[in-house]
Amino acid sequence: MSVEDLKTAERHDIWLVLDSIRSRNNVGSIFRTADAFRLGGIYLCGHTPVPPHRDIFKTALGATETVPWSYHENIDALLASLKAEDDNKIWAVEQTHNSTPLQEFSTIAVPGKWIFVLGNEVSGVSDEALQHCAGSLEIPQWGHKHSFNVSVSAGMVLWEALCALKFD
Repeated sequence: MSVEDLKTAERHDIWLVLDSIRSRNNVGSIFRTADAFRLGGIYLCGHTPVPPHRDIFKTALGATETVPWSYHENIDALLASLKAEDDNKIWAVEQTHNSTPLQEFSTIAVPGKWIFVLGNEVSGVSDEALQHCAGSLEIPQWGHKHSFNVSVSAGMVLWEALCALKFD
């Protein structure tokens, strides 16, 4: 699909919120994954770097031109606004006491706009953002390190969501 065709193509109603992601390379990689899955778009929040920047471009490989995105300094205001819209399902990708294992996403997958909040590489999804989330998804892990790179997490969650929601 050409860049022009992609700009007007129907998109999956899945969105990402990047909550103060610090690495430009991670941001670029998430853009590239969002392009591959033809997501609705990305909301960049807080300290998350925004295009244009050569480090973002290095990993995005042009996806900043094909994925709709916007910057919002205040994540609380953004999520409050998104939460007020009908049919929006806002979920964090985070380890919490009541998190849903990713492999069980199909049990909660219902039609509507899905918004996944991805957190900072060190501190995770902020408490401020968690207050707006209906729940959190946790990717099971068995190693010593109990976290994945945020861009890897994005890919896993998006694949599971697209399969569970039966998007083509």
